[in-house]
Amino acid sequence: MNNNHEFLNSFTEISDELFIKLQAVTKFKIIDAGTQIVKYGEIPSKLYMLRSGVIRCYLSTESGKEFNKSFYLPTCFVASLTALIKRRPSLFVFETITECKLYEVDYANFINLCLQNPALNGFYAKVLEMVYMKYEKRLVELISLSAKERYLELKKQNPEIDELIPQYHIASYLGITPVQLSRIRKNLD
Repeated sequence: MNNNHEFLNSFTEISDELFIKLQAVTKFKIIDAGTQIVKYGEIPSKLYMLRSGVIRCYLSTESGKEFNKSFYLPTCFVASLTALIKRRPSLFVFETITECKLYEVDYANFINLCLQNPALNGFYAKVLEMVYMKYEKRLVELISLSAKERYLELKKQNPEIDELIPQYHIASYLGITPVQLSRIRKNLD
C-alpha cells in the first residue's frame, strides 16, 4: 500500500478501487516557494494534500498588513474550505513558504465521488471533523493562552517550526510582533 493510501486510511478505510477513483481526480504537483495556490478574492475549485513543504494561510488588510491564520505541514489537507463549499471568493491567501509537493484535487469531482460512495463520504466527514477540532483548539489557545504559552504550544506541536518558518510569520500567527517573539525566545534559553 502506498503512503498516500495509508494516510487516507488513517481517517477511515479506503478500498483499493476507491483509491484508484480518487487518483483519477488528483494531480501531483511541485510548487515553488512564494506561490499563491489560492488567491484573495478567487473562487477556489481545488483542495490539496500536502506531502512536503510548508504552506501558510493569511489575511491581508487594505494597508497591506498580513495576519497568518494557519500553517500547514505534511501530511495534511489544505483548502479555503468555506470558499470551496459556498462557491464564494476566498477571504484568505494560501501561499507556499517553501517548495511544496502536493496533490491537487478537483473539489467538484471529489464531491461527486462522495455522493456515489458512502465510504468516501464518511472519509470527508472525518476530515471535516478534524479540521473543525483544529480550528476550535486554535481559537481556545488565542483566547486563553499568553503569547509565550501559544509559542510553546506551537513548538510542542511542531518542534522544528523555527527552522521551517520565518520569525515574522510565526509572530504574526501568534498575534505578536517579531520583537516580542525574539524576547520570548531569549527568555526561554
